[in-house]
Amino acid sequence: MHYALAPRTFVFSHYFYTGLRIATGVVGLSCLTYAFADLRTAMAVAMGALCTSLMDMPSPLRHKFNEMLAAVLLCSLVALLISLCSPVPWLLRTVIVLVSFLASMMVVYGRKAMPLQFAALFVMMLSAEEAATPLQALRHGALFLAGGAGYMAYAMAVVWTLQRRLKQQVLAEALYELASYTNLKANCYDIATPLPSQLEKLVRQQSVLAERQQASRDLILRGKPGPDETSLVQVHYAMFDLYEVVLSTHTDYALLRRHFAEGPTGGPVLELLGDLIGKAARDIESVAYAMTRNRPSRRVVDYQDDLRRLAEVLRTLPSNDEDDKTREAQAVLRATSNKIRETIGMIARLHAASRAPHGALPITPGADLTPFLTQQRYSIGLLLSNLRWSSPTFRFALRVAMAISAGLLLSEWLPYQSHGYWTALTIAVILKPSFSMTRQRRADRLVGTLIGCVLTAIILRFVHAPAILFGFLFVATAAGPTFLYIKYRYTAIAASMQALLLIGLTLPHGASAINERLLDTLLGTLIATFFSYVLPSWEYQALPRLIDAVLDANRKYVDAAADLLLGRSVDDFHYRVRRKGFMDSLANLSAALGRMLDEPAAKRRAPEALNRFTVQNYLLVAHVAAVRLLLQRYAEHMPRAQVEAALEQTFAELRARLGMAAPGGEAPPRERSGPAAPWAGWVPLQRRLKLLHQDAEQVTQARAALDEAPGRRG
Repeated sequence: MHYALAPRTFVFSHYFYTGLRIATGVVGLSCLTYAFADLRTAMAVAMGALCTSLMDMPSPLRHKFNEMLAAVLLCSLVALLISLCSPVPWLLRTVIVLVSFLASMMVVYGRKAMPLQFAALFVMMLSAEEAATPLQALRHGALFLAGGAGYMAYAMAVVWTLQRRLKQQVLAEALYELASYTNLKANCYDIATPLPSQLEKLVRQQSVLAERQQASRDLILRGKPGPDETSLVQVHYAMFDLYEVVLSTHTDYALLRRHFAEGPTGGPVLELLGDLIGKAARDIESVAYAMTRNRPSRRVVDYQDDLRRLAEVLRTLPSNDEDDKTREAQAVLRATSNKIRETIGMIARLHAASRAPHGALPITPGADLTPFLTQQRYSIGLLLSNLRWSSPTFRFALRVAMAISAGLLLSEWLPYQSHGYWTALTIAVILKPSFSMTRQRRADRLVGTLIGCVLTAIILRFVHAPAILFGFLFVATAAGPTFLYIKYRYTAIAASMQALLLIGLTLPHGASAINERLLDTLLGTLIATFFSYVLPSWEYQALPRLIDAVLDANRKYVDAAADLLLGRSVDDFHYRVRRKGFMDSLANLSAALGRMLDEPAAKRRAPEALNRFTVQNYLLVAHVAAVRLLLQRYAEHMPRAQVEAALEQTFAELRARLGMAAPGGEAPPRERSGPAAPWAGWVPLQRRLKLLHQDAEQVTQARAALDEAPGRRG
């Protein structure tokens, strides 16, 4: 379950704060306007505030200003244009098709542009409901602009005042996802859980974690931190150091399972390791929990008994076993014990950082953090370059324009009094760029609308006092944005209640609107379902590009890792940038794979090979991280020349494997010399380097399997 859905964390999440802020702004502006004007004026102002609120998402202040200003100007222009065209039916339909197409083309700018696309469609449908004279259209546009600008000023003031609180909440969310990631690792020691499926879950969670970590970077690292934000920066950097330690431990499960699943100490050892990692996950969660409450965190988990038992198990391991496999498994168990202790130590750093409001910032003065931050660019050239038949965005825009046009036409022929904009809004809500998202929205919209209509019917049946109805309207307005990104079905319930409560307040005898909304939603769902198969862009069509991006990022990461481990880099800045790029590309491929599995079976291409390719790339990152930490752990008395020679040879082999023109070729012969000096790190290092070579080989084989899969290029 998503952390924000749990009762103990819900009211402290930024999702709840956002919903509360939006409801207060929209309903507050509406009531304020109604106090000085009529209801029609108040509703026009509320419409402007509501459309602008769709862009009120957690963002850096400058980005938020740009996003909300774009919503105010664009939606006001659409409202004015549609109102001016409303008296002429053929002109209105033409403009609706054009606006639908252009608004949907905006998704080319990424996920943050999707709310703006919907806002433009939303105001377009509401403005097209009634014909207006030119004077009425100008008045409607002016009121809409006033509502949007008023909400923008209110939201910017609130977020500026509470920006530290927002940073806390977004950082806490990244910590919650890191805790979930760590907890999945604990399940890898459970022999009842198939290891391949657990690794798949780890890769999926890695995608979610990468997204939340990026949101944390964008808010915390952008600009100069204030005097009261020092602890947030420290916790942020401690989180990433902890993440690298946790990442490096995701590599030895198969060997530990084979050798310690049975026997006098076997089963308890694996259970003990899982318990320790599970406690570490709860410990990380406690840091996030305290941060959302604006409190310093302190350790609430006791590891001592488990660590003592683990130490006893390690002491009882036979030291004279001549079986190489057994000795290797014992060495891995000891290394895993060390990593668990490092993880616990890193979590202690997290706790300490949350209690150090004025410590030194872990940022090199003058460091350019731009490569780590999301850049907001909205060039017209990108939009124009996608005005081509092969562009998925162009096809999506055509699909939306055709579906909305069909919905408006069909609603005019229905035997009952249809609200055409409800049908069109249902289409706009359901139709998304990917089939997977469309399918999920379709189910949530249907179920949510049904529940919302039933709840509203009960409320309107027994509640007649306007003040109480306004209270329900406030709750529905708050719930919509609160659950938009974590449980859309609840948002659909809230949206239905919001619309029907507004009708109940303005039209006391509008109970029939509930039945009409159900019918219009069903019609819109059927139309959206049909058009989801029109001009489709299936996920497998983008897979070659995503796979090549992963391989390219992989090569760059290996080069950066080689520079760092061989001492050619003065610090790990370049390494962290390349690791972020590699993880981002891997997350994109993993997300595409997940969406493809929701598509019709005939449109899936080699899901097993794709999953293997993704997991093996993930393991390669984990092994590189493990090598780095191993060299840090055994830095004392390290024979630098011999170690660098071994690393040079391994990275040369990795480059040869990952950079081959044709998958399946042979790598250069491996000639690895034995240890030239007594050093405790030789055996674990040689094992890691061997695993790195195997990873690269597995990546190459998985790539070859993908190239041979039917329809790979089709």
